[in-house]
Amino acid sequence: MEGVNHLDSSTKPVFNNIDTDTQTYSDEELCGETFTKQTSVHRKIAEYRCEICKKTFSSKYEVITHRKRHHKEKPFRCDICGKSFVLKSNFARHTKIHTEENPFQCQICGKSFIKNSSLVIHIRSHTEEKPHKTIQTGGKPYPCEICGISFVHSSNLTRHKRIHTGEKPYHCEICGKAFVYSSNLTRHRRIHTGEKPYHCDVCGKSFVDNSNLTTHKRIHTGEKLFHCEICGKYFIENCKLTIHKRRHTGEKPYHCDICEKSFSVKSSLIVHKQLHTGEKSYLCEMCGKSFSRNSDLISHKRRHTGEKPYSCEICTKSFVNNSDLKTHERVHTGEKPYYCEICDKSFSVSSSLLVHKRRHTGEKPFRCETCGKSFVNSSHLNRHERIHAGGKTFNSET
Repeated sequence: MEGVNHLDSSTKPVFNNIDTDTQTYSDEELCGETFTKQTSVHRKIAEYRCEICKKTFSSKYEVITHRKRHHKEKPFRCDICGKSFVLKSNFARHTKIHTEENPFQCQICGKSFIKNSSLVIHIRSHTEEKPHKTIQTGGKPYPCEICGISFVHSSNLTRHKRIHTGEKPYHCEICGKAFVYSSNLTRHRRIHTGEKPYHCDVCGKSFVDNSNLTTHKRIHTGEKLFHCEICGKYFIENCKLTIHKRRHTGEKPYHCDICEKSFSVKSSLIVHKQLHTGEKSYLCEMCGKSFSRNSDLISHKRRHTGEKPYSCEICTKSFVNNSDLKTHERVHTGEKPYYCEICDKSFSVSSSLLVHKRRHTGEKPFRCETCGKSFVNSSHLNRHERIHAGGKTFNSET
């Protein structure tokens, strides 16, 4: 085989000539390739070398597979998405993404994985187990000198180190955004292409990645795996539970570096910062109004179309967005999850709690520019301003 030979003793001696047995033979199983194998007579050790990068292997099959990487030969192609692979085993694993075959299931939370190694890593999130600095698996452990986590393969260590160095070698050729892992870049590209290869077989909704589909399916099954030990509420996603717990603790870990206001979720901070910059990137082509978030634009467009996709199962009333439906459902359930820590009064919506707290603090942030009178909320201010505009008078709390 061209470019595949046993170690050249002129560049890297392995055996003395008197200590070796050299044979040349053809292997029909591997496409009739001819090999030169050099074996130690005493130790029965054979090695093969790639003449392109000089890397050595213990078998002819390994060196042939390796050589395909240099020639970019990927004979195993996925008919669904067109992705190609060097190894048949990698191709077989990839096809499970499309078939949603995830044979390795977590017994704690039910999440499934294509590879057993992914399941092992996932289980550590439940047990908080930290990998040992040496792995007794018979392989060669590659420890990270920064944090001490060890890896079976050096390629895994290389990827891991990017967390510490901040290196992001994978760049999107469309927008220039960079990523630590190639898988993240692949997922990001779907934002530009609109590709959503993962489909829900119940409602037909499509998703960018399989994890989002798995989470979505819990809406149909009603499965809620994550439990708040404080109030007993259950959630479909662990991240939703984490955010929910901050209502109990009052934790707001995301801080605005301009006005020092804090938020419980990162997305709220991002939207808030746009108040300082004035940035509104999402434009409605029907009326020209612009928005800070794409989700706000989508909800706004429904006001033009009249679409109300979220329906109450109890009274069949419909709503423009899911948050309005959730608020409405509390009318039926009587749920009031927002508590005042001063007087213990509870409310069904957070905005009502915010207005209520101003009665304790005396804060009246809404001020009439005509007469200077201040109000607890904007609706009271709007009604008051009608007095100056010649509208009907009324009694309002100030």
